[in-house]
Amino acid sequence: MGLAAVRELRERRVAASPEQIAEFETDALSGFVLARAAAGLADNTIRSDLSNLEQIRAWFGRPLWEMEPADADTYFGKALRSAPRNTSLARAQALKTYFNFLELRYQVEIHVLTGRVVECPIDEINRPRGQQRAALRIPPSAEQIDRFFAGWRQELVSCRKFAPTARNFAAARLMAGVGLRVNETRSLDLADVKWDLGRFGKLHVRHGKGARGSGPREWMVPLINNADRTLRWFVEDVWSCFGDDHHRLGASLFPSERKNVDGSAARISSETLRAALGDAAARHLPEWSDRLTPHVLRHFCASQLYLAGMDLIAIQQTLGHVWVATTMHYIHVHRTHIEDAWIAGQQRAADRLGGLFS
Repeated sequence: MGLAAVRELRERRVAASPEQIAEFETDALSGFVLARAAAGLADNTIRSDLSNLEQIRAWFGRPLWEMEPADADTYFGKALRSAPRNTSLARAQALKTYFNFLELRYQVEIHVLTGRVVECPIDEINRPRGQQRAALRIPPSAEQIDRFFAGWRQELVSCRKFAPTARNFAAARLMAGVGLRVNETRSLDLADVKWDLGRFGKLHVRHGKGARGSGPREWMVPLINNADRTLRWFVEDVWSCFGDDHHRLGASLFPSERKNVDGSAARISSETLRAALGDAAARHLPEWSDRLTPHVLRHFCASQLYLAGMDLIAIQQTLGHVWVATTMHYIHVHRTHIEDAWIAGQQRAADRLGGLFS
């Protein structure tokens, strides 16, 4: 049996032309996008990674596989020194993922073209420290939200365009009651309301936000917090005002005033719901003007469910979170276990002290 000739991978070879390298770099980046899509990541996540890579590439001025740890030190230590922490973390993660892709898919080709061996420039020494976490959103109080919706409800009596105003009101009540995100709300179909499931009926959320950009996920949301009454009123008394056919496949639960080319009602946009909520806040809850958003209503819902005694696992399932740790970020402003433990400790100390003199 003969022995095979083995060549050192780091051995230099004839370099390709700049045109060949540029073409290969484009192909590699396109392959990266396709691979991430094949993994099931959401389009927004892929676009975010691609944007981060393009900005690093623009600063570096050469193909990213030529980056070395010293280059990463300069970029993250100087160019991004004053950037928000989340920006550095996102750029570093995108760069690490891209190099992992290059090492798995294109290490041999890059060495043949350039003589370079692909090695990630991010290591344990220069890796940006920290975690990406959402900004803290402290929701309004229950009294404020009640006052807000009471004012908006009264507006329905005399508003100029009843149907759109009632639709925006119902959508906001739904987001505050069961914690749906705005895009999940506007993506609901009329058929997604399952009136006969559970004690109150359920919503079939088919376009839920996936964890870590993994793409749409589905779950069932019970119509608690009087969400069933709100939806029955809207469907029975308002929905028909938009001129759509409730038997039509794909008929939207929250239609737009605009029409599709076939004459059916178009689906409401997320921007319309956001703008309507902001306008209503300016009129009926001015202390939260420019701050009351659909996601703040989601935080409000989680906090109120916890205050009402619902356990974390049930809240997690209602909001559609994969990890209960994510759910805890939504309700921590109302948790009182530290104060309760301190009060209990003070009471035990007082009892012990009283026992000494009894």
